[in-house]
Amino acid sequence: MKKKNETKKLDKTTEQKIKTAARIVFYKKGYAATRTRDIAEEAGINIALLNYYFRSKEKLFEIIMLETVSEFLQTIEIVLNEEKSSLEKKIELIASNYIDFIIKEPNIPIFILSEIHNNQGRLLEKLPIKQILMNSVFIKQHQKAVEEGKITEPNPLHFLMNLLGMVVFPFIGKPLLQKVGGINDTQFNKLMLERKKMIPVWIKAMMKAK
Repeated sequence: MKKKNETKKLDKTTEQKIKTAARIVFYKKGYAATRTRDIAEEAGINIALLNYYFRSKEKLFEIIMLETVSEFLQTIEIVLNEEKSSLEKKIELIASNYIDFIIKEPNIPIFILSEIHNNQGRLLEKLPIKQILMNSVFIKQHQKAVEEGKITEPNPLHFLMNLLGMVVFPFIGKPLLQKVGGINDTQFNKLMLERKKMIPVWIKAMMKAK
């Protein structure tokens, strides 16, 4: 019995090692440019063992992609459905959580945008993004603010595009911005941490009723 439990533990350890390696390689290269050999080398195993745990590159990629996006969505869903926090507070939390998340995993924005563009149907069908957003407390609060005349733009998509654009674009344009500003990674991250306070102020000013 002890031997069987040890085997299960070993199986889980190897499986996780492969997934960790796949995450690193996929984030750097994307799906198309990644070979199973690249993942096997990163994990320090042979291709036969990788294929034993995950039948194909496509299957492994799908798992990594879903886990990556789901991890972020779970965090955002909690913020969007917090009953006691105001709309303004939710903006602060979304900006703060998203910036922290991307600083920790800087390759994720380009990875997700690229793969959504290339395989949008396959990914979006598996993620309840529309349901999470449109049924959220966040949307109800936005609608109420529009009805009360506190926000002039009735379409919540404009709100989200402004918010996510302010958060995500600097990371996507990081090489260009670093070149223009003559700054290194540490200085760039410092700028992004400053934006955690600035973005909610800008969004509030943009949406304020005239």
